[in-house]
Amino acid sequence: MLAKFTGWGLLGLIRLLTGAQARWWGCPPKAEQRIYFANHQSHLDLVMIWAALPEELRGITRPIAARDYWANTPFKRWITTEVFHAIYVERGGGAPVVPPAPPEPPPAVRIEPSLDEAPAAFAAAEPAGAQFEIPLSQPAPEPEPSPLAPPGSAEALAPLQPLIEALQGGYSIIIFPEGTRGHTGEPQKFKSGLFTLAQMFPEVVLVPAWIDNVQRVMPKGEVVPVPILCSVTFGAPIKLEEGEERRPFLDRAREAVVALRNV
Repeated sequence: MLAKFTGWGLLGLIRLLTGAQARWWGCPPKAEQRIYFANHQSHLDLVMIWAALPEELRGITRPIAARDYWANTPFKRWITTEVFHAIYVERGGGAPVVPPAPPEPPPAVRIEPSLDEAPAAFAAAEPAGAQFEIPLSQPAPEPEPSPLAPPGSAEALAPLQPLIEALQGGYSIIIFPEGTRGHTGEPQKFKSGLFTLAQMFPEVVLVPAWIDNVQRVMPKGEVVPVPILCSVTFGAPIKLEEGEERRPFLDRAREAVVALRNV
């Protein structure tokens, strides 16, 4: 009950500060399983898109939240788990990498010492014709890039496991495929998680969304929000085409988000 009343209070506060306008331009709000994917500008993105959804969709939709930010105090942890029903993810998480093999030691050169040039003590200690090894001094080789875990392997899927479990449980989810906040106004390249989820759950509807102005409500480093009119525009669903490769799909998904900026 406390979480329910807190949710209503937060919803009122968010709408007072931002307006939280939802514009369903490419699809209507519908109680079907969806993956909403949006641009990422602020920690408030998940709050903004959560508030923009109708009440009947908020209950079946779970946003992702960066654990290092949203779980670093008991209050924020309670808000994200009890009110937003968020899914914690590790920021910057990725598939484990295989460490490169250590470089081989430099080859040694065998040298025949000259008794004429060697000190007397050396000549006395070493019989004529003795050999000794001197390692060549060579610059260390440039390290090779560490290969990523193979796509679809357990290592590659580990960061997505909380999202996979939520989708398997019948929930819709809200994700930010950039992985980190952008500061140029242009979304960064999308990471591969959206492609993997689209492959694993082809029946789930993929809905692009553009969140506008929320970065001005609470710029990076600020703690006091500023009232600014914001909106979330939901676009026409896309789908992974048969045989479509990862990067073309991710670029197309990014373009679908960016296209909503001027709608």
